[in-house]
Amino acid sequence: MDPKTVRPETLSAQALGWIDEATRAITPPVHVSSTYLRDADNGFRSGRIYARADNPAYDQAEAVLAHLEQGSRAMLFASGMAAATAVFQALDPGDHVLAPRVMYWSLRNWLMTFATRWGLQVEFIDMTSPQAVQAAVRPGRTRLVWVETPANPLWTVTDIAATAAIAHAAGARLAVDSTVATPVLTRPLALGADIVMHAATKYLNGHSDLVAGALVTREQDDYWTRLRAVRAQVGGTLGSFEAWLLLRGMRTLHLRVRAACAAAERIARHFDGHPLVAEVLYPGLPQAQGHAVAASQMEGGFGGMLSIRARGGEAAAIGTAAHTALWKRATSLGGVESLIEHRASIEGAGTPAPTDLLRLSVGIEHADDLIADLEQALRLAHG
Repeated sequence: MDPKTVRPETLSAQALGWIDEATRAITPPVHVSSTYLRDADNGFRSGRIYARADNPAYDQAEAVLAHLEQGSRAMLFASGMAAATAVFQALDPGDHVLAPRVMYWSLRNWLMTFATRWGLQVEFIDMTSPQAVQAAVRPGRTRLVWVETPANPLWTVTDIAATAAIAHAAGARLAVDSTVATPVLTRPLALGADIVMHAATKYLNGHSDLVAGALVTREQDDYWTRLRAVRAQVGGTLGSFEAWLLLRGMRTLHLRVRAACAAAERIARHFDGHPLVAEVLYPGLPQAQGHAVAASQMEGGFGGMLSIRARGGEAAAIGTAAHTALWKRATSLGGVESLIEHRASIEGAGTPAPTDLLRLSVGIEHADDLIADLEQALRLAHG
């Protein structure tokens, strides 16, 4: 069959149909060599020199991800942070960049410290407002606009197409952290983005057993060449076995994401208006910030992440997490198991997360069991 006519679910499940020609294995081998033989004439006809830049263990996972995102190439990194920071490290000192006020906390801290020390001019704005983006861009000086949608931990939504148009008119690139949406729900490159970033630890892998990151580009331009150099020279490269695990995880991506989306929406609707819950934050609720935008750029669901604000404030929120049995109190998201976290305690001073907020990562368990567990935990927390 023509690969162009085969649905993404099929190509992902079969890892693009790759077969190891040497052994006829349908699962790729793990390539562990750190270096490659030079030809007798001192050349490298294999195209590989050293594993930091040319690891064949990356090839299939990168190809699958590039296909799912409808990009031209993908690149694996040792972590989501390594992938995200590379996007900024490929810029020049003095470049102006825009970032959202609500975003992944570790990257926000890095932008406020390391990035500014290197000379980047970082400005945090309300990225959910195209008017705010338009007012903040500096034509000829703004080189990058960074978007995270839905944005952790409030799950606010940014209009990717509108933001891309503003960024490009000002001469800037648009990079999108699409970790929560995944290519199952949103394909930012098709909406005008230049770069997509994934904390591949999360949904792409989906089993809480590796740390990885990835970038996907719309075009293989000079900026992409600089990003490849950053990965090789800074050394943010992924291990061979981790790349193998990531490919394994992506084979079930569509099944896992759709299951998590369906359960998350049920949970959000159940607790919306609940007497022990002050607010549910989930893009799939009609009253949610950016619901209309989310409905237009997310296909097949609104993600597996939501947050609830407990009535009774911080003590009630922490008490609720303390009394859960099925929801595991742990950092991270996107795994097959459901996680709960009092996010303000983790992020500390300056966090946009209210102190009564619990971040919920919905796994693939039965939604009724997750609802019952959260119900009993809320009751116990309120005495």
